[in-house]
Amino acid sequence: MEITAGTDPFALFQSWYDEAVKTEINDPDAMAIASVDKEGMPSVRMVLLRRWSPDGFLFFTNYESRKSEELLTTGKAAFCIHWKSQRRQVRVVGAIFKATAEQSDEYFSSRGRGSQIGAWASAQSRPLASRAALESEVARIESRFPDAVARPPHWGGFCLKPHEIEFWHDGEHRLHDRFQFLKQENGSWGIQRLNP
Repeated sequence: MEITAGTDPFALFQSWYDEAVKTEINDPDAMAIASVDKEGMPSVRMVLLRRWSPDGFLFFTNYESRKSEELLTTGKAAFCIHWKSQRRQVRVVGAIFKATAEQSDEYFSSRGRGSQIGAWASAQSRPLASRAALESEVARIESRFPDAVARPPHWGGFCLKPHEIEFWHDGEHRLHDRFQFLKQENGSWGIQRLNP
């Protein structure tokens, strides 16, 4: 199947995402984000992609987690998003920055109350004595915020500003279609087709 990549990787990403929303059973915005620690040891985990624009791809997390420590130490990240029902994937590599406080506040306020409470209650990635201990902390936070829940200072977004975006579409006999967009010095995107 031939695909037309066009010249705008964000327009192509939006088009593929819109199609995936119609066919993916769960979480078309789930992506595997990769980081490395200061020794160069890689780590990968699933997060949810929440916003994107030509400025980059945004996701949100606990800033005190292992992933955040690695991202803040190196300033680099990559992610892969795979839409199995569409037989497509997108791979992105680039620099990572903290989202603005406004972006983090806006997204936090859109979350359900339970998720907002959880952002306070969970010391993400750190040892947990028991499920009961977590539930106790949730109850404590719920009583602390009987009405609106403020965004925790340790919770917010990251923006991956890409310098490479690759689109992959499954092909018959493993002769896949692959297009690589590379950011040029003048700010435009260079594009090339890759071998499968």
